[in-house]
Amino acid sequence: MADSLHLAPTHELGPQRLRAVREMLDAVFGGEFSDEDWDHALGGIHAWIEDERGIAAHGSVVMRRALHRGRSYRVGYVEGVGVRADRRRQGLAGLLMAELERVIDGAYAFGALSASDDGAALYAARGWHLWEGPIEVLGPEGPARLPEEEGSAFLKAADGRVLPDPAVPLAFDWRDGDVM
Repeated sequence: MADSLHLAPTHELGPQRLRAVREMLDAVFGGEFSDEDWDHALGGIHAWIEDERGIAAHGSVVMRRALHRGRSYRVGYVEGVGVRADRRRQGLAGLLMAELERVIDGAYAFGALSASDDGAALYAARGWHLWEGPIEVLGPEGPARLPEEEGSAFLKAADGRVLPDPAVPLAFDWRDGDVM
């Protein structure tokens, strides 16, 4: 069976495929992929690659809100990007990202993601820009700065748009677990 690339909203994956994606992500992240991380990856558009062994790679883009200079932006936030160990360094993450970036270009003001040290080079090579400004969250107690998230957030302008000014904080909506 040749690799097959798929793109679909969460509700079209069905319970069996969602379970297979979750199991693959649990393995990729060595048990560090929490229930909150899984929840963050749901409700948007998934890109995944299947091979003869099952799910080889996955990523999703979900809608988030970010405030910047008094304006609320619809942001395509990339979640749950992982490639099975036996399929790494074969270009699968790039194929997934191309599909997710196409979704971002068509539906959002810009894309955002939080990159691991291992993933940062991939995103930078694809034209994602390290956010050099302050990051905040609009939490239950009000706005709060997230200095621990600074230095790992990447943004990519959607087709023909301009990225926010890093001189002004970028404030993301609240969610349980890791905000970014």
